[in-house]
Amino acid sequence: MARRGHLARAQARVSSPPAPPLLLASRSPQRRAILEQLAIPFEAVVPQYEEQVSGADPVAEVERHAQGKARSLVYLAGERPVRAVDTEVGLAGRVYGKPEDAADAERMLEALSGGTHEVVSGLCLLTPGWEELRHEATRVTFRALTPRELGYYLASEEWRGRAGGYAIQGLGGALVDRIEGDYLNVVGLPAALLVGLLAERFPGVYGFG
Repeated sequence: MARRGHLARAQARVSSPPAPPLLLASRSPQRRAILEQLAIPFEAVVPQYEEQVSGADPVAEVERHAQGKARSLVYLAGERPVRAVDTEVGLAGRVYGKPEDAADAERMLEALSGGTHEVVSGLCLLTPGWEELRHEATRVTFRALTPRELGYYLASEEWRGRAGGYAIQGLGGALVDRIEGDYLNVVGLPAALLVGLLAERFPGVYGFG
């Protein structure tokens, strides 16, 4: 039987005004799907920002891109929070972004084969009054891939538009031996980091905190 305090809090959540939708600076269907999964209201807008890979430290790279994407939409946001994410694959200090072609994807997957890399995401959340810039890293270990497996995956063309040349939520899941950390971060959005930040900055508004 629910106690009166629990019922009162539940009723307060139901009667509270709807949370303002986040302005999502992204064209990624994966990021939209994750926000829908978490029941976080949002409006997706393509950021007016051109990514340029500098080859810098992966954390600095993704934070810079996330910040640039978010700031590019401030003029549209009004009072709505703007949220942007950038995700890259890092190995031995090198950033592996989106492959330019099949040969580039093959080089990336060969480099990742049989070893452990990091999927690093930068997350920027900003409003007219403040800006938060954080990052999350998940360790992913690949199986030692055979030439046949590489050829099969490249032929699928799933590598197109994917950091590191693979999509863990698709056929790319078969390339992976294990992960350590936030799985959804590898898909494209550091969900645990975002939920914690919303709980900290907007306690109760989005159902967290």
